[in-house]
Amino acid sequence: MPATTEAAEIARYAPSIHNSQPWRWRVGDTSLDLYRDHRRRLGVPDPDARLATVSCGAALHHARIALAARGLDAQVARLPDPTDPDHLAHVEVVGHIPVVPQAMRLVQTVRLRHTDRRPVTGTRLDARTLDAITAAVADEGARLWLLSDDGVVELATAVSYAQRTEAAEHAWQAELAYWAGGNRPTGAGVPGWAIPEHPSQTTVPSRDFGHPGTLPLGAEHDKGATFAILYGDQDTSLDWLRAGEALSAAWLTATARGVSVLPLSATVEVAATRAVLRRMLSGLGEPCLVLRLGVPDPDRPGSPHTPRLAREHTIDPT
Repeated sequence: MPATTEAAEIARYAPSIHNSQPWRWRVGDTSLDLYRDHRRRLGVPDPDARLATVSCGAALHHARIALAARGLDAQVARLPDPTDPDHLAHVEVVGHIPVVPQAMRLVQTVRLRHTDRRPVTGTRLDARTLDAITAAVADEGARLWLLSDDGVVELATAVSYAQRTEAAEHAWQAELAYWAGGNRPTGAGVPGWAIPEHPSQTTVPSRDFGHPGTLPLGAEHDKGATFAILYGDQDTSLDWLRAGEALSAAWLTATARGVSVLPLSATVEVAATRAVLRRMLSGLGEPCLVLRLGVPDPDRPGSPHTPRLAREHTIDPT
């Protein structure tokens, strides 16, 4: 399999908002072009395609590390076509580079990485682990703001408000039911076995999907969780794309260290609570996502991986 095709295949496993996989690749012998696919964009909670762009950024990072693990030097032009805002990146293989262990480790964690909505244990993450995750984010041109205990309480209030606001919108509820119910594209969306069987008893509320799933919950309360805001400098497509690349880098770095990552997007989807996050950042940048980091229960198996669309839905050969 050509390296570019393999990179696009690996990118299929990238995280995306409600597992919508809103990307499309055009694959050449030595190049990859990434496009945002509005057919799988969540229109109501993401009208400006911010979260779709984050999702595409995660796929871009997956493709980049796949090429690096093959010893290929890839140059990336982000937003290469001013006339086409959905053309998010052009990746060109320009030569060979030594394969470093870090690239191999990240690629190996792609199939291990998954979203686990269960609360994490009471074990706090150590400073070295948090430093590694924070550095992975910074390497991709974004930043991570770790919340204090008071900040977590403020975040909990904002999440509750955002979810109440969205629950009152019938159009939003209908769209959520499409992506988290039975009527959704095969290989996309959030299946019932990835949704908790009842709301978790945590300070920061879990996502309300409008109906229970079948994922069993234990007695954990997220007491050992670290919450952080992933943010960029400005509210531009480039910042959101780089935030997606940073999300992928942070998640794979965390997975390699046995750390669970759960992205929380509700506060970004509602303008009022996005403003709250911006204030929590002291005006330093634009919030893109909230992340929950923590140690999962080692005695409980990880939740299954969500399905993926067939390759023909996300990859076009040139």
